[in-house]
Amino acid sequence: MATSTQATVVAVFRNASDAQAAEDELLASGFSEEDIYISSADGASTGATGSTETGSYGAEHHEGGITGWFKRIFGQDDESERPYYESAVRSGNVLLSVDAGSENVDSAAEILNRHSPLNVQREGTQSEVGASDTQERFSGAGVPSASATNAPRDQSRAIPVVEEELRVGKRAVLRGGVRVYSRVVEQPVGQTVNLQEERVRVDRQRVNRPVSESDLRTGQDEVIEVQEYAEEPVVSKEARVVEEVRIDKEATQRTQKVKDTVRRTEVNVENLGEQHTRSGSSRDNLDEDFRSNFTSNYGASGETYDTYAPAYRYGYDMAGDPRYQGRNFSDVEQDLRSDYARRYPNSTWEKMKSSIQYGWNKVTGRSSSATTAR
Repeated sequence: MATSTQATVVAVFRNASDAQAAEDELLASGFSEEDIYISSADGASTGATGSTETGSYGAEHHEGGITGWFKRIFGQDDESERPYYESAVRSGNVLLSVDAGSENVDSAAEILNRHSPLNVQREGTQSEVGASDTQERFSGAGVPSASATNAPRDQSRAIPVVEEELRVGKRAVLRGGVRVYSRVVEQPVGQTVNLQEERVRVDRQRVNRPVSESDLRTGQDEVIEVQEYAEEPVVSKEARVVEEVRIDKEATQRTQKVKDTVRRTEVNVENLGEQHTRSGSSRDNLDEDFRSNFTSNYGASGETYDTYAPAYRYGYDMAGDPRYQGRNFSDVEQDLRSDYARRYPNSTWEKMKSSIQYGWNKVTGRSSSATTAR
C-alpha cells in the first residue's frame, strides 16, 4: 500500500505582497487554506484567509512566541536552521510555510521559488541575516521539516497529460411553424329575378245586332273557367369547392462549421543547473542592477525599491520562461499583463510595465528605453 510523507516547505519574503502572491498561486494550484500559514515580526500568524490563525500553528505561536512557532516546524532540538529564519522574520521579513505531501512537495517549492524568496545565508550570524539590503533574492524556498527528510528519494512521479477532444453532434430545434384554422361562416347574399304574374279581366259591352246561328248554339248552359298564374322565386343552394389550402414541409441541407476551444496539458521540462544570467553577469549582480535602474527612474517619486522589485524579477523570470523564449516583449505583452494581474492583484501593469520590461531586457540583451519617475 502506497504511503505519503508529510513535509513543511518554508520560504521568507521581503514584503507581504510577495508572500500574498505566492499564497494566491498555492491556493490556485489546489493547496488547502488550512495548510498555508504566514508569520511576520509583528507576531501575527495568519492562514490563507488573512485572519489571525486559531488552529495548531496559531495556538503554538501564542504559547511560545515566534520561537515556539519555529519549534513546531524545525523541532525542539534543531538549532542549525531555526536561528537564521527567526532572525530573518525579526528583521521585518515575512515567512510563509505550507504543509505538503510527498506527491506535491516539489510543486509547492517551485511555486514559492517563482515569487523570489530570500536566501537565508547559513554562513552568517543571526545579526547578519536579513540585515543587508543586497541579500540574494533568487535562491529557492525549502527547508522541509524532519518528517520530510526521511521521505524516499527514488519515488517516481507521473504527470498526467490531458487533452480535450471536440465532438460535434446534431439535435432538432424548434424554429417556428404555421397554424391553419378552418371554420364555417355565414354571409348574406342577394340576387334579382324577373317574375311573371297573370290576372283575368272580364269586360261587358252592350251591343244591338241580330242573333246569329252561333249565338243560338251558345245559349245552352255553359261554364267557362279561366285560371290566373304567377311566378314566384324558388331558392336552392349548392356547395362547391372553390379553393384548396395545402400544407407541406420542405427540408433542405446546409453545412455549418463549428468552432470551439479545447484544452490540453503542456509539460515543460527545465534543466536546473547552475543559474547565471543570459547577459553573462551572475545573479548576485542583478539586484544591484535593478536598484540602480530604480534610483535613476523612480528615486524622486517617493516610492521604495521594495514596491518595484517584484516587477523587475517578474520580467526577468518570464523572459527565461520556455513559453516566451525568442519572442518580442510586445508580442507577449497581453499574456504577461493577465498573468501579472493574477499574481500581483495589488499592483498595476501600467505602473510597473517599464520595470518589467527592464527585467525582460536583461535576459534578451535588448537595451531598455529610459523611463521617467511616476
